[in-house]
Amino acid sequence: MSLHARGWPQGWLESMTTSTLRAGAHRFADLLRDNARWLRRLQWCIVAVYLTLLVVPALMPLPGRTASVFNNLTVFAQFAFWGVWWPFVLVSMPLLGRSWCGWFCPEGMLSEWASEHGRGRAIPKWMRWGGWPFVAFALTTIYGQLVSVYQYPLAVLAVLGGSTAAAMVVGWLYGRDKRVWCKYLCPVNGVFQLLAKLAPWHYKVDEDAWRNPTRRVATVNCAPLVAMRHMKGASDCHMCGRCSDYRGAVHLTPRSPEAEIVTVAPGDVWQTRLIVFGLMGLAVGAFLWSASPWFVVLKQAQAVWLVEHDIYWPLAQNAPWFILTHYPEANDSFSWLDAEVILLFIFGAAACIGGSAYAGLWAASRFLPSDAHVVRPSGPSGSSASASSATLHRLAQGLIPAAGVGVFLGLSATTLTLLQHEGVSTAWAFTARFTLLGLAMLWSLRLVWRVAGTSSAGMGNRLLALTLVALGTVPFCAAWFLFFAVW
Repeated sequence: MSLHARGWPQGWLESMTTSTLRAGAHRFADLLRDNARWLRRLQWCIVAVYLTLLVVPALMPLPGRTASVFNNLTVFAQFAFWGVWWPFVLVSMPLLGRSWCGWFCPEGMLSEWASEHGRGRAIPKWMRWGGWPFVAFALTTIYGQLVSVYQYPLAVLAVLGGSTAAAMVVGWLYGRDKRVWCKYLCPVNGVFQLLAKLAPWHYKVDEDAWRNPTRRVATVNCAPLVAMRHMKGASDCHMCGRCSDYRGAVHLTPRSPEAEIVTVAPGDVWQTRLIVFGLMGLAVGAFLWSASPWFVVLKQAQAVWLVEHDIYWPLAQNAPWFILTHYPEANDSFSWLDAEVILLFIFGAAACIGGSAYAGLWAASRFLPSDAHVVRPSGPSGSSASASSATLHRLAQGLIPAAGVGVFLGLSATTLTLLQHEGVSTAWAFTARFTLLGLAMLWSLRLVWRVAGTSSAGMGNRLLALTLVALGTVPFCAAWFLFFAVW
């Protein structure tokens, strides 16, 4: 006999589980709020470790062939930054929201600290431009490839150290006790915003309780500049807990991981560009060029042409290390031709892979009416798009899982290389990689299907739209197949 037949209310178990999760989330958020001072001390400890791993290896000689994670600080720092930190920070976003930003990020901590002691100027209009997340991500990714950021500590100091220094300067100049850099200029802010939309937790705001507070409360300093009263999603929130139970209206709450994509996040032109041309295009090119035989063929063809025409300066390897990779002692230096072919490969991948994904979304949007109703999130809109463009941008949100897993797979390639160097077997990696990619693609297609279902489109049009989006992602999947199974 079922529990319902015995007199228990239908759905009691689900209700009890949800209530337990909600109560636990509330207590955890209150714990963060009440122990903000200890959290800040933890952040300072992380800053100390971060600066040590950033600066000290850059002052040391390059490690030899026998150097290991266990006996060389440079190799240890390489593994810490590129083998553990970046891949698994990305993983944390769809699991815990932007908790990394609010709990651990040394760059955000230093930017806020600088803002506490800075000039407190108004945020300039140019900084509020909606395209910075895409542009900053693209420039950082490309520059990192040109200086071999995954291999050399001086390159790490230039990329990560340069970003940290810029964060502190922006914090010192603009805002008061705020993370202006994180809000507008951080190179990974846009990526984190997208992935956090999949988090099963968010700070839910009860606007009725906000208007009629049950208690008198002090003002909360929201460092990432979120408009708390109208906050609907998790993409901008740093999960720091400072606003927990503020005015009796803000509470950490469990939710469906698909809720924000389907019902809250309308997307905009710059988020779409970041998803399809940034994460699914440009980033894939950045990960693949060093393994691709096409890169070698293209470089050799251009080198032959240059020699035949007595043009030799592009073959010179005389650029300084902070412009192009230049480590003669390690027999590793880029010529100007290398740089040109790297750029051509990366931009070619962005055009071919990202362009295909965009074409699929564009074609799919033609078959769906633009009558879906979504709740607009807080923050400035990046686009005044037409109705059909709005449908395209909403569909693009569905590709976030695939785009995010693609970047994780690319970053984890460094993790596996370092593990192999330490003698760890990675025979399991082939199956794990394609399992992750397959699951991410299935989730993305499910999200696209659900987003299409929020319109009044018939079943046939929804199936056609889903098929077109799936076809658009074929080059993306093919690129990873070549990287992991062929090259």
